[in-house]
Amino acid sequence: MYLAALDIGGTKMAACIADASGPLLRLTQATERSGEPDTIARQSLRMIDACCNKLGINASSIVSVGVSSCGPFALRDGLLGFMPPNICGGLPNGEDLPNDWTFLPLESVLRERFSTVSIVNDCVAGLHGERAFGEAPANSIYATWSTGIGFGLCVDGHILNGKANNAGHASHMLLTDAEAGVCGCGNQGDLEGLLGGRNVEKRLGKPLADVFSAARRGNTESLATVAYAARWFGRALYNLVTILDTEAILVGGSVWRHNEDLLKPLVQEEISSRFEALTTGVVVRGAALGELVTDLGAFALVIPPAWKTHWQARRPWEQLTSTVLSAE
Repeated sequence: MYLAALDIGGTKMAACIADASGPLLRLTQATERSGEPDTIARQSLRMIDACCNKLGINASSIVSVGVSSCGPFALRDGLLGFMPPNICGGLPNGEDLPNDWTFLPLESVLRERFSTVSIVNDCVAGLHGERAFGEAPANSIYATWSTGIGFGLCVDGHILNGKANNAGHASHMLLTDAEAGVCGCGNQGDLEGLLGGRNVEKRLGKPLADVFSAARRGNTESLATVAYAARWFGRALYNLVTILDTEAILVGGSVWRHNEDLLKPLVQEEISSRFEALTTGVVVRGAALGELVTDLGAFALVIPPAWKTHWQARRPWEQLTSTVLSAE
């Protein structure tokens, strides 16, 4: 028996195959952004097929897939699709994207192949992964800071989903009217508009990695940009802490993983310096599962209980490496 997991992001995608012993192979590829609206769903199937081919597995033998995907989601004919503002060029602020997409089918395409399809937002998946195999306590937040920004929310041991699986889209909370940050959702001054990787790079006209690199060299302007970003991210997290009475905040995503040393103390201070009754003991730290947090979260959605117990004891993902799948 084999399971498949998909992690669909604004910049890259991953497909992974596992059996009872653990994850066997993980392939990554840049997310396709042109063609028909079902392009990304079809790319997902091809990536799973590529995994199966490399492992010598008959793809038709896989009947269950867990999916971690950027959102937000919407139902069409009772099936989940998604409309991510960092991929869909037909949404506001999408002039830099090579398509006119406004809605992308996902579940309908995957159900052509799989009898069990479980789809959650990538940050919710990250929280499932940390709860199942990492270090997330019963009252915790998983946050990602990458192409976009998102959150998974766990209260009293219950991971929140919402009416359309969109709980956790706190990146679209409005923070200021006086800023130039425009989000792909159309908001001006929401968290993702201010700090999402794509939006910041558009606003600055250069890669975000260059900003952090310059900050490490002591560049005053870049240090100010980093401090600005940490301030808004920390304040957004503080807002969530005051609402949810949270124990821990686990952060992943490429912007955070590559720059945690610069960002973590600044973000922690934004939380810890306010209203002691609500913030005492709240710790910000990197996700224990690192880059694989959302993949393992996708597996956690469909994994048999006996496999889960075995994985928890053996931690087989620690031997997993990723291979880039060349474009066709």
